[in-house]
Amino acid sequence: MTPPPRVKASLSVGIALRLGDANGKPGMVLRKGDPDAGGILVVLRGRAGMTVLSRMTDPDGGIAWIRATGATPVEADTADAYIARQVKFDPDLWVLEFETPDMVPPFEAKIV
Repeated sequence: MTPPPRVKASLSVGIALRLGDANGKPGMVLRKGDPDAGGILVVLRGRAGMTVLSRMTDPDGGIAWIRATGATPVEADTADAYIARQVKFDPDLWVLEFETPDMVPPFEAKIV
């Protein structure tokens, strides 16, 4: 089975931001990464704290997300420390943040 074609990171980021605006969950780019193949982290900022989602490829070659900071929201310093570690490991990484009181991403996201 051939995996689906990859979408450029900058295009994925633009789509996510537009969907956030359309869904009343505004977002912003905290860090620009490689426009073609950079990884993406999404910070969800809600009433209970923050959650960092990391984009990954599922076994079928599609896009999925994992709650990189755990199942429950964390404090800002914990999220920031996680992001800093990931940026050291991958300098091409994009980081987005969305205001989402319900901690649900403003775009379609398969969370594993």
